Amino acid sequence: MAKTVKMADIAKKVGVSVVTVSKALTGQKGVSESTRQQILRLADEMGYVQPSAAIRSETKGHNIGIIIHDKYFSKYNSFYLQMYQMLTSRLGAQGDFTILELITHDMEKELTAPNLLKENKIDALVMQGEFSRQYCEFIKSVAGDIPLVYLDFCDESRDEVSVISDSFYGSYYMTNYLFEKGHRDIAFVGSLLQTTSITDRYLGYVKSMMEHGIQVRPDWQIEDRDKNTGIIFEPDKLPLPLELPTAFVCNCDLTAGVLIKRLEKEGYKVPRDFSVVGYDNFIFPGVCDVEITTYEVDMPVMVQKAVSYLTSLLKGEDVKMGTHIITGHLIEKDSVKALS
Repeated sequence: MAKTVKMADIAKKVGVSVVTVSKALTGQKGVSESTRQQILRLADEMGYVQPSAAIRSETKGHNIGIIIHDKYFSKYNSFYLQMYQMLTSRLGAQGDFTILELITHDMEKELTAPNLLKENKIDALVMQGEFSRQYCEFIKSVAGDIPLVYLDFCDESRDEVSVISDSFYGSYYMTNYLFEKGHRDIAFVGSLLQTTSITDRYLGYVKSMMEHGIQVRPDWQIEDRDKNTGIIFEPDKLPLPLELPTAFVCNCDLTAGVLIKRLEKEGYKVPRDFSVVGYDNFIFPGVCDVEITTYEVDMPVMVQKAVSYLTSLLKGEDVKMGTHIITGHLIEKDSVKALS
C-alpha cells in the first residue's frame, strides 16, 4: 500500500513549516505567490489528498479525536469527564463525531501513539488536560497536518491553539479574598511543576502574598499528589506542616476536599478552625461535607471557544495561534471564616 502523503512531507521538501504548507493549500494569506505555486505543484506531484475532504464525501461531519490522560479519571476526579461530555455534546450538535481514547502513564512515558492516530481515523484532535512536553511534541509529529487544539492546558511552543482558564489571576483573587477576611498566615496546597495550571495558581498566590508584604514560607507549600503518577493523595497521605496556618489556598476543589478530610481526621473543623479556598467550582459528591469557596472555571465558554477554533482550523480559516485565556469568577460558600 502506498504511503499517505502528509503536509509534513511537502514541508520537508520545500523547506518551510507545516503551517506555511497548510496556508498555501487552503488559499490563506501569509505565503508568497512563488512559494504557494511551488507547494501546490509539489503536492500535486506527490499525490497529496486532504484527509478531511475525503471523509466529508462519505459523512456529514468530521471525526474528532479526544485524548485524556487516565490519571484524570482517578477515584473522585471527574472534572474532565464533565468537560468531555460538554465537548462531545457541542461537537455532536454541529454534526461532528467524537472518538475518545485514554492515555496511560506508560503510553505517555514510552511515547506510544493513540490508536485513533495510528489508524488514521480522525480529521482533528483535542488534547484535554495536561500531558508532558515530550508527549505533546511526539503527538504533533505523529498527527502531521491535522488540526490540533489543547484544552485546559497550553502549548509552550505557541504553535497550536490552547484554551485555558485564568489560573494565575484566579488564585491571586482567591488569596486576596482571604486577606480581605483578615488572614495573613496562608499556605498553598499543590505540587509545583506537576501541571502548568498548578504552577500558575501558585504564582498567583505568591503575587498576592508579596503585595501584602508577607514572606512565603517553604513549609507552607504543601504537596497534594504523587509526583510519579500525578494522582491526588488520599486524606491520610496528605502531609501537614508542623505549624499550621489559618488558611489554605488549594489548587483545585478536589484537593481542598481532601485537605478538609485530613484536617477533620486531626479533630479540626472547617471553617471553625481553618479557612480553605479551592479552584474549579467542581467536586465529586461525597468528597467532603463542606461547601467550598472557590474560583469557578467557565467551562461552557472554554469548550465553546475550543470547538470554534477547531471548526475554523478544519475550514482552513485564519486562527490566532497561542494561548487563549478564559476568565472565571469567585463564588462564596461555607469554607472561609472572617478573622476579627
